[in-house]
Amino acid sequence: MELFGLTDHDQVSGLEEAECAAREVGLGFVPGVEISVSWASHTLHIVGLGIDRDNPALVEGLAAVRGTRRERGERIAEELARLGIEGSLEGALAHAANPDVLSRTHFARFLVERNYARDVHSVFQQFLARGKPGYVAQVWASLEDAVQWITGSGGVAVIAHPGRYKLSPVELSALFGEFRTLGGRAIEVVTGSHAPHQFGRFARYARQFGFAASRGSDYHGPGESRMHFGTLPALPADLTPVWNLL
Repeated sequence: MELFGLTDHDQVSGLEEAECAAREVGLGFVPGVEISVSWASHTLHIVGLGIDRDNPALVEGLAAVRGTRRERGERIAEELARLGIEGSLEGALAHAANPDVLSRTHFARFLVERNYARDVHSVFQQFLARGKPGYVAQVWASLEDAVQWITGSGGVAVIAHPGRYKLSPVELSALFGEFRTLGGRAIEVVTGSHAPHQFGRFARYARQFGFAASRGSDYHGPGESRMHFGTLPALPADLTPVWNLL
C-alpha cells in the first residue's frame, strides 16, 4: 500500500492525526470525507477526496449534517426504549469518539456489548436496518449540496459503494447521470462493501458514464469490515484511477 485516505462520516476532525500517522510510516495521504446524502428516499454516501478541510462552506455544511445525527440518535434511543432496551443513547455515546458524529454503528456496538446480538452486522439485521424496530429515517444533505461542498473545496466527488444501495438499474442510471451533471467525477468500483461479482458491474457503469474509478476498503474497525487495508484486488486496467485526478 502506497496511499492512505481517511474519509470519516460527516467530519474532518481526524484528518490531521491521520496525516501524521501516514507520514510516520511513509505513506502518501489524501484528506477526505464521506457525506450522508438523501436522494429519492434513499440514503447515499458521497466521498470527497483531496478536499480542503478548512473550506468554510464544507465546514458549515458538515456541521449542519452532524446536527441531524444527534437528533436521529435521540429518536433511535426512544425506539429501542420501547423494546425494553434502556440507556442506549448513553451507551452509544460511550462508543463515539466524537459525540457530534453519533451513528447507528455506535448503537450497534452498545447492543453487542449488552449481548442483544453476537456482532454489529446482526444488530443491523435485527434492530437498525430499514424496516426494523429501531430504524429511524433521516433527511441528510442533498446530492447537489454534497457535491458542491466537495468540489468547492477543491476535491473530487465520488459515489461510495453504489452496490450497497437498493436501487434498480433505472434508478442507478438516473443517479449516475444526475451526479455527473452536478460535477461528480468518480464511483467506487472495488470496495470492501461490494461482493466480488459487483466489481465488474460497476466497472461497466464507470465506462458508460465516463467516471474515474475509486478503490477503498470501507474499513470501520476490527471485526466490522469485510476487508482490511491494502487487501483489495486492483482496479480493472482500462479504468482511470481516481487518484490520477488528485
